[in-house]
Amino acid sequence: MAWTEFIAALGVFLLSHAVPVRAPVKPWLVGLVGQRGFTIAYSLLSLALLAWLITAAGRAPFVMLWAWEPWHNHLVLAVMAVVCLILVLAIGRPNPFSFGGANAAAFDPARPGIVGWMRHPLLAALALWAGAHAFANGTLAHVVMFGIFAAFALLGGRLIDRRRQREMGPEWQRLRRAIVRPGAGAVMFGQPLRLVAAGALYLVLILIHPLLFGVSPIL
Repeated sequence: MAWTEFIAALGVFLLSHAVPVRAPVKPWLVGLVGQRGFTIAYSLLSLALLAWLITAAGRAPFVMLWAWEPWHNHLVLAVMAVVCLILVLAIGRPNPFSFGGANAAAFDPARPGIVGWMRHPLLAALALWAGAHAFANGTLAHVVMFGIFAAFALLGGRLIDRRRQREMGPEWQRLRRAIVRPGAGAVMFGQPLRLVAAGALYLVLILIHPLLFGVSPIL
């Protein structure tokens, strides 16, 4: 039964990220509850299904693929510091290349921020998070779950690039060529408030991890 729950949770999670965002389902839902209502409802649904999937993976039969070592935690902590930094540097910034092209009109290729280093920073953060956690867990269910997340993130960037190129036409290539790639220091230390926010996010994740998942990442 445990495998059944995990497979069901994984299937429902994947379907929830394939069906509601496609035509004609999304336009119908947006017309029903509005764009804001759709975004809120879809976000809550995704979080609920993610929680179910992670719980189901924990209840799945224990099939160890590789043994856990203490240094695995250090690796995850280091990777998660990078993940938090990427998230905070990316959230709220104009990015015409990724997803819906958030606030594309305000994007300045001379000051692209983290977009000068990666067109899809949120997907990069997802891939790093998933890859590190798959390695640190080492059980079949967790490796499958996190592996799918990592594959989605890696393949998703290519799919989004194709879609945005179709939508933007020559403007996509023009903006890409016009980007002035900033130094890593300029991206990070030029935004001190975001650095503080990244540190705060990192500490919060460490503190709530035992409460949410029953495991402390620093022990």
